[in-house]
Amino acid sequence: MTEVITDPTPPILLHGPSDKEKKYDRQLRLWAASGQQALEDAHILLINPGSGTVGVETLKNLVLPGIGKFTIADENIVEQVDLGVNFFLDEECLGKPRSECCVKLLQELNPDVKGDWFPKHKDEEIEQLLDGTIKFTMILYTAPLSRSRFELIQNYGLKHTVPTIAVHSAGFYSYFRIYLPGNFPIVDTHPESTATTDLRLLSPWEELSRFAASLTENLEILSAHDHGHIPYVALLLHYLVQWKKSHGSLPSTYKEKTAFRSTVAAGARTDTPEGGEENFDEAVAAVLKTISSPSLPSAVREVFDYTPNEMESTSSFWIIADAIKQFYKEHNALPLPGSVPDMKAQSTVYVQLQNIYKAKARQDVAEVLDTVRSHPKGNDVDVAEVESFCKNAAFIKLIRGSESSDVFDADIKVLADREFESDANASLTLMPLSLFPIYLSLSATTFRPTSNLADIIGTIKHALPDASSRPRVVEAAEEVARANGGELHNISALTGGMVAQEVIKIITKQYIPIDNTCIFDGITSRTQVLRI
Repeated sequence: MTEVITDPTPPILLHGPSDKEKKYDRQLRLWAASGQQALEDAHILLINPGSGTVGVETLKNLVLPGIGKFTIADENIVEQVDLGVNFFLDEECLGKPRSECCVKLLQELNPDVKGDWFPKHKDEEIEQLLDGTIKFTMILYTAPLSRSRFELIQNYGLKHTVPTIAVHSAGFYSYFRIYLPGNFPIVDTHPESTATTDLRLLSPWEELSRFAASLTENLEILSAHDHGHIPYVALLLHYLVQWKKSHGSLPSTYKEKTAFRSTVAAGARTDTPEGGEENFDEAVAAVLKTISSPSLPSAVREVFDYTPNEMESTSSFWIIADAIKQFYKEHNALPLPGSVPDMKAQSTVYVQLQNIYKAKARQDVAEVLDTVRSHPKGNDVDVAEVESFCKNAAFIKLIRGSESSDVFDADIKVLADREFESDANASLTLMPLSLFPIYLSLSATTFRPTSNLADIIGTIKHALPDASSRPRVVEAAEEVARANGGELHNISALTGGMVAQEVIKIITKQYIPIDNTCIFDGITSRTQVLRI
């Protein structure tokens, strides 16, 4: 009788994507599961006086990707005029609280998102939301609003380290301004994949040099197949060794690199059916961008030169940044990312090459991690965070926080002089005219529900005494006065999309948010980013 032997190992169950992964598939590819979780943990407060369309449109673009919770603070009652500019109101909303109606219709877009509104009773004041009881992830507010409420929002942001964003839309113009409490470091900036290639061809480590030599030691007698499948990394390392033997040093100038490129091109065989070899073509194309000494990017140098305060110094970002700074001093190079671009090669050889780079990257991470652990707070730092930092070390970014200020502070005149000087040379430099007059005109109505031309110009004159003699300032002020505080839905919808994009960057701490003001001209369909 034949004995049947059963495998005690249970079969591996293959699970397809979950409903949530299917729902958010496209955005998970953008900011991964960690970014999605950050969104779902967030609570956004929108303080929405005025017509409020741009604020609701911003929330729409946050509800769809699955923000965790939002609260709308709006004391207005829905009137007939609201129905013409706000798609999240209908005739059944007339006479009802605008905040409640907008929340209910926004939640229909995504049932996973929680929404709340305020005030629910007539005797409640919006200021009660900012007493510190509720921890908001971010505060959005639209104009016009009272000066006291503006100061309350800014003080709350600074006290609780909560980013705030001011949004203002009127007629064909809009702007939004981001206030970040303190400095805002970003590790995962998502650079272009072509920019992340770091092959270290001018300073190869032993394993890489040995690997390249094993593939190219008998280059002349290799078969056509093997010769045409040597990865270009190995080819370049081979010819760099030959170049150094004959020239005494590696190619450094453009002239030398051009000559080196010709040397590499001459090594390709021309008696192939294709008349050439793709791997050599790749090597020739890679010479100028890979045969170069590593330099420290200015954004990284800014991080290294910055001295964090006592509170910042205990954060994981600055602990890791200091460890990588020590690594750079020791090796004159940042940790190796470990990625290898696609190239013509046999599969087994390409996998070998990948493993060599990955092993070196893991070695660099281990060295940085040892330095991190030596810090008094280093044991609290997650290994995955160190790995991510090392992988993205060349592309980290530090955005300086924006201090709370009045809409017209002392630096406005300095910025205005610079922008107007650029306008004077615009015809020579072929640069577009500055949109700064739009910011000035909209800002002049921040604390006014409606404003005529004289009011707007008069407010601007407090910062720029010669405002009435500048035609473009007067032109922008006339357009804002003509709008009389009214919003155009298409302008507010577009602006809301841009604001939501920046909100997601800040919440997920991925990509690079603008620094710090974006101005939009709906007449010419143009934006400009200024640090104000």
